[in-house]
Amino acid sequence: VRVHWYSDRVEIHSPGGLFGKVSEEAFGDGATDYRNPLVAEIMENFGFARRLGLGIPTVRRALEDNGNPPPEFAFSPVAVCATVRPKQ
Repeated sequence: VRVHWYSDRVEIHSPGGLFGKVSEEAFGDGATDYRNPLVAEIMENFGFARRLGLGIPTVRRALEDNGNPPPEFAFSPVAVCATVRPKQ
């Protein structure tokens, strides 16, 4: 994961495009699919993830509570980019 901090936004680039049953339309709505489900389960069982599928909804809610615009997502076959903008 790479984080780029600009004067007007923060961009988070995550390698790997959308996978399996997760589509652009279903992204962040609780749909989950994992390239390695065993690693995902281990991460959850050891407490490195609270509950699978809650990250994007949590971010959306936190930004809204803080007065920020919603995050913007750009998808490609090899990456997902999230852009967070400051309060307006």
